[in-house]
Parts: sequence; structure tokens; C-alpha cells
Amino acid sequence: MSVLPPVRKDRIITKLPQCPTKGAALHTKDAFHPKVKTACQEHRTGTVGFKISKVIVVGDVAVGKTCLINRFCKDTFDKNYKATIGVDFEMERFEVLGVPFSLQLWDTAGQERFKCIASTYYRGAQAVIIVFDVNDVGSLYHARQWLEDAMKENDPSSVLLFLVGTKKDLSSPAMFSQIEQDAIKLSEEIRAEYWAVSALSGEGVKEFFFRVASLTFEANVLAELEKSGPRRIGDVVRINSNSSNLYATSQKKQSNCCH
Repeated sequence: MSVLPPVRKDRIITKLPQCPTKGAALHTKDAFHPKVKTACQEHRTGTVGFKISKVIVVGDVAVGKTCLINRFCKDTFDKNYKATIGVDFEMERFEVLGVPFSLQLWDTAGQERFKCIASTYYRGAQAVIIVFDVNDVGSLYHARQWLEDAMKENDPSSVLLFLVGTKKDLSSPAMFSQIEQDAIKLSEEIRAEYWAVSALSGEGVKEFFFRVASLTFEANVLAELEKSGPRRIGDVVRINSNSSNLYATSQKKQSNCCH
């Protein structure tokens, strides 16, 4: 019996969500990889549906990491800000192309005094979300250091990176346009996908996390396919004709042992 909760109806993904900023997208195609779609159609996704993928959310204190996660997971926004102590996490279940998929979203503390505690939870991440405040250019400049800290515990070649600007609703068009140019430039340099969202209004939040879930799912399926090699995922081991009477042979041996 599965201990994982069922997938909510509003967590079903049937097509690849698109990044609003095409120039800063990790995935430039409009659809899932053909191999992934075929594997899902033929039920050859291996253990992907039983795994829990780890996503860590990092960034300066008060940039809105907790509000971002709460807006998506609980559809709430709390104006009474409380700094995260150490780490906290939320579990989210999705269904991607008919396959169940789980994300564990780790909300890490931005305060310096909690950094060493939070960093112990960075290991094993499949995606890293670096959050900055679009009204605070300093938080964007600190993104490189957060990335460096996260990569100390992970293999850069196997981690998906996202650079997310929050509090878009508080920014003037002129200010937002300027910092967005800098953010896109940084995202290209660190090979991250750039998004701008508002936890207060909810703008872009669901689309962003659906994108994270979809790209993480795709990476997992492709890794499973590559690991399986020539033998397809989910294939039943076939017994050759010479071994077709294995059961009878085994029974004979057992009966001989009794004499």
C-alpha cells in the first residue's frame, strides 16, 4: 500500500509549461522530449513514479522564499513575515503525462547564522531555486554566492537551476525592466532559467512550479532510460527456451534431496 497521498486534480500536467522569457529558458522546445513521451505512453518510466525529487530554495533573508512556497502549496499569503529557522519543507504530488511524480520543496534560511544548518540539507538536490527580490538589486548580486554554496554539495552537471525574482507587484515598470535585464544576463551566465513572480497576487507562481516539476520529471525519465541501456525500462526478463522447464527441474531436485 502506497504511503504517498493521491494527486490533486489541480496538479495534473499534460503538456510542458512554457517559460514566459524565451531567451532565458532551460528547455527551448515547446514539448517534452519525444523519448519521454514515448516512455510514458508505453509505461516504461521505471521507478520515477516512486521517487521523491528534492528541490532546494535558497536566497537572501526576506526575499520571499517561504511566501513563494506557501502561495503554491497552500494558496495563502501571510503578510506577517517570520524568518525561517534552519529549514522547512513541503511535499507536492503531481501527475506528469499520466505518471505520478513527487517534489520535496526545501525552504532554507537566508540568515547568516542559520547558513551552516541549512547547507547540510543541500545535498542530493535535483533542482535549485535561487530567489531574489526584484526591488533589491543586492539580493540579485548575492545569487552567485548562493549558487556556489548549493553546488558544494551537488554535481553541477545533474542539477537544474532556476533564478526567480519575487515581489514583482511592488516594482515600478522602469525599476523592474532594469533589474530584469540584469537577471536575464545572470541567468544566462549561470545556465539557469529566469522567472519573475508575485507571491502576493499569485502571478506566475503555479506556472513556475509546474515548470520545475515538468523539467525535473523529464530529467528523471531520461536518466532512467539512459541507465537501462539497450534493455527498455519495465521490460520483463525473458527466460530462454533452454530454461523453460526451470520449475520442473527445481521440483525434481527438491524431491531428490528428500531421499
